[in-house]
Amino acid sequence: MITWQLTRDCDLACLHCCTDSAPGKALAGELTRVEALALADQIVAAQIPYVMVVGGEPTIAPHFFELAQRLADGGVLLKIETNGNRFSEAQAARLPKAAIRSVQVSIDGATQAVYARQRPGGDLGRVKKAARAVVKAGLPLEITFAPSKINIHEAEAVIDLALELGAFRFNTGRLMRLGTAAKLWDRLCPDGKEYEKFYNLLVRKENELAGRMELCFRPFSLKEELEARTTEPSGTLLVLPDGKVKVSAPLPYLCADLKTQSLRDAWAAYREAWSHPKVVAGLAAAAASEERLAEANRWVMLENDLPVVV
Repeated sequence: MITWQLTRDCDLACLHCCTDSAPGKALAGELTRVEALALADQIVAAQIPYVMVVGGEPTIAPHFFELAQRLADGGVLLKIETNGNRFSEAQAARLPKAAIRSVQVSIDGATQAVYARQRPGGDLGRVKKAARAVVKAGLPLEITFAPSKINIHEAEAVIDLALELGAFRFNTGRLMRLGTAAKLWDRLCPDGKEYEKFYNLLVRKENELAGRMELCFRPFSLKEELEARTTEPSGTLLVLPDGKVKVSAPLPYLCADLKTQSLRDAWAAYREAWSHPKVVAGLAAAAASEERLAEANRWVMLENDLPVVV
């Protein structure tokens, strides 16, 4: 699979953003329309079955819909992740319906006051309309919720809202100490008691909503995910907006550059990277101390240890 960060530009400046995205923060050298479509053709030729298109806010990219159609025409299933603030019925109708595995909309509060505190500039009313537009277009809807000190008390109300909006799945887990969230960690991270209460809520709602909506929250923490990856490497390439390939979101290491390498060569480099001593050590160190995760967006090319300016 491929997770493709189409752009780092966004219409919101969310406090918990793991990619450091914000308005006007497009990454230098982001793939052009021609480069992006050429990569899409490689993905189709390689028979990659599934691509997650994310951002920033991916719908901001002017070639977003053309790219989605190109991948869909090639038989690739798509998951689109959006904050929903600019996603309309017209946009939902433009998506290649048969190829959409899901559209994931982020809802980080049940009230406008709480939602806007975590997602400055965001409008919860528009997000609800976006979610309804997804369902109206006959597309599968997922809702994701990033818990913080700001919004964790509204978690149950957001779960109930997701069900009301017609979501088939609700995604959550502990807040990830990456990107902007790492810089604001003391302000955002819930304490142990809050997390315990939150986890118990998820288990209760999972049982209560069985057969009506799936609650996806395991592994609950990034630590659990990192520990699992030491013995079971990921098979998902993380493609950054400028075409570089990251080994894993919680680690700073890059292993390939799709501006100068083919997708096939990038995949080979990615496979080799998972056994690289620095990646193995990095996974263990990040699992042992979440403070190490703050380094995840200070990218370094694994081959030569040269820092990458972003």
